[in-house]
Amino acid sequence: MNEHLLLVEDDDAIAVALRLHLEDAGYRLHREANGQQAMVAIDRQRWDLVLLDLMLPGADGWEVCRHLRARHADVPVIMLSARSAEAHRVLGLELGADDYLAKPFSMLELVARIRALLRRIEQMRATNATTQAFRFGPFRLDTVRRELMRGDVALPLTLREFDLLHFLLKHPGRPFSRSELLQRVWGDGFDGYEHTVNSHINRLRGRIEDDPRNPLRVVTVWGVGYRFDLDPAQ
Repeated sequence: MNEHLLLVEDDDAIAVALRLHLEDAGYRLHREANGQQAMVAIDRQRWDLVLLDLMLPGADGWEVCRHLRARHADVPVIMLSARSAEAHRVLGLELGADDYLAKPFSMLELVARIRALLRRIEQMRATNATTQAFRFGPFRLDTVRRELMRGDVALPLTLREFDLLHFLLKHPGRPFSRSELLQRVWGDGFDGYEHTVNSHINRLRGRIEDDPRNPLRVVTVWGVGYRFDLDPAQ
């Protein structure tokens, strides 16, 4: 284990505690206390995972998350915030966060969630090595490079968006409930809301549907959940 994590946190006491626990767990940690400085660090190199506070000087966590997603769509992000309301969780997930922890949180839980996210990436890479690509319409999902292509143009996907699309493509025509998708894509240990699935489905539709408000590929199955249609009716 030698993953390099970026911590964006302006509270010195929290940052010190996080450094102690995360370095004890085997991770390398770089800390920025300012949103603008964090965006410079994101431009400077690619991180294995980002821990992102929301209330920051310089630029808030929402802006930092947008900046990260514009440059490194698949880098996993865990948002850390004193704002525990469901609306803030949903907004964080809409912006591309992979997980959300409300302060105060257990350090052991945070380490477990970091390990789960990074382990899932490794598992997906191992699985993807046997299946090179999925094609649908003008799109190609490259499972080795973890890219969604439309012709010669790469469309950015977050870690969870890629995993969700990959899962649906492996089971075309089969409807899945939100709770099933949470378990199969996010994993058993994910303590999230079914709104998490809605947020990611909406973002995915924005990538692959001609009209996201009237989707033809990622279809809502009323009373059940969602399914993927490889050959949508026009």
